[in-house]
Amino acid sequence: MKSLFNQQHANEFIERINKLTPATKAHWGKMNVSQMLHHSQIPLNIASGALQIKPNPIIKFLFGKRAKKQLVSAEDFKKNLPTFKEGIVSDEREFEKEKSTLISLINKFQTSGEGGLIKTPHPFFGELSKSEWDALETKHLDHHLRQFGV
Repeated sequence: MKSLFNQQHANEFIERINKLTPATKAHWGKMNVSQMLHHSQIPLNIASGALQIKPNPIIKFLFGKRAKKQLVSAEDFKKNLPTFKEGIVSDEREFEKEKSTLISLINKFQTSGEGGLIKTPHPFFGELSKSEWDALETKHLDHHLRQFGV
């Protein structure tokens, strides 16, 4: 499996992002490409601690462990999965700004490595190992880039 901690793999993700244009259409889902670029920043900001969201204890209890199993499996994320309310992006976003910010966050995640991860549990999945944090970030980003055909 790919790893955003790996510089070559991170660069491959950035190359895929650079293939996007403001006119790139989604193969599924409701977001446009600029919204997806912003949405893809949110988990990276959670992983670094730059964004803190309050967990919903009921949702976490009911779905967190099952969702974590999918996270650590080799399977890709399924299409049209629901997202947490802080991850919903419905307003218009500026493509170049969102693209640049996402690339910067990927570079920061890669160069900071495991030491850049927060020490607190994930608000939805709970306790994550460093490799599980990496898998979450990598699979989420790959999911949305596949959503837009890159």
